[in-house]
Amino acid sequence: QSLAAQHLYTRETQTKKLVVSMESHPDIPQRMKSVVCHGPGDYRMEEIAVPQVGPGEILVKVLAVGICAGDAKCFAGAPHFWGDAKRPSYVQPPITPGHEFIGEVVRLGEGSGKKYGLEIGDHAISEQIVPCWDCRFCFRGGYNMCVPHDIYGFHQKSPGAMASYMKYPAGSVNYKVPKSIPTWQAAFIEPLSCAIHAVKLGDIQFHHVVVVAGCGPLGLGMVAAAKQKNPAKLIAVDLFDWKLDVAKACGADVVLNPNKCDVVAEVKKMTDGYGCDVYIEATGHPASVVQGLHMIAKLGTFVEYSVFGQETTVDWTIISDMKELTVRGGHLSPNSYPKAISMIHNAELPLDRIITHRFPLEDFQKGIDMVNNSSESIKIVLFP
Repeated sequence: QSLAAQHLYTRETQTKKLVVSMESHPDIPQRMKSVVCHGPGDYRMEEIAVPQVGPGEILVKVLAVGICAGDAKCFAGAPHFWGDAKRPSYVQPPITPGHEFIGEVVRLGEGSGKKYGLEIGDHAISEQIVPCWDCRFCFRGGYNMCVPHDIYGFHQKSPGAMASYMKYPAGSVNYKVPKSIPTWQAAFIEPLSCAIHAVKLGDIQFHHVVVVAGCGPLGLGMVAAAKQKNPAKLIAVDLFDWKLDVAKACGADVVLNPNKCDVVAEVKKMTDGYGCDVYIEATGHPASVVQGLHMIAKLGTFVEYSVFGQETTVDWTIISDMKELTVRGGHLSPNSYPKAISMIHNAELPLDRIITHRFPLEDFQKGIDMVNNSSESIKIVLFP
């Protein structure tokens, strides 16, 4: 509610004409390099105009930008992004992608410095969605479900960070980031904040046995965040042993590989046949959903936090008549960025092992291909 309150402006203020008074770095070019999405599989490196900023807006020089699994699935043409017979396209091409980023403030539109406590030269991050602060969900505090849903990198109102510069529009939710955090680590604030939100949804208690399925960037962040809830046992599941080793470094008590054992049977063996209390699904693969429903205990909580490339079919009788489960869907990371910044600032997870590859922006295609493959990488960060 506090975020909603500070961003709800009156119509009079929104429409009032203001004389722009800006603070600015002296050496900002007119043109910049940018990755531009034109359609599925059609991303190009182009030269475009540097964004202009108005009252309440911020221009940053992009220091680092991560490639999300969602970015890679968007590139591959997933219906979630490009629509199908049941839903319209979410992406509005041509658009600069990228919603995991860190930037250096180079221009402050009127009022933005005071509002966000920022000065020229500060490192700053913006939450991945730019809320409208006018719809039902924003008004009630659920700004991550804002109806216009302007996530950076998909809509014309909010171009993303795979470029030399980007704009944080008026109404965006922005934070100063300590310069002591290396830029390649600061690019992980966004995915870690999502992981924190998923863990919150699980409502983990001290006596719980918790399973995190998937040890990609989100899953490893979930393991690190869940560990801070001090559950009775924290189990990580993944198909790659080397990723499970990273999960141990993040705090997992037990790691299981479905290629090497019956993970459902193993979890039930550890829990006197009951199953886990909380199952957090972070793979985006249908098999993991089915696995979780069979693994979870009666009255358990199933948290789904993934973007799927295909439809998933399960026996819903398990959810209702057999187990009376609580199923929580997770989206974005409301009110979670400050905790993510703190965890990274305090070195509470092994980012040197999670961020496996760093490339120049020009190698974006190589990075996307590696994310879609996933066997050789965890998190990939690009540098404009």
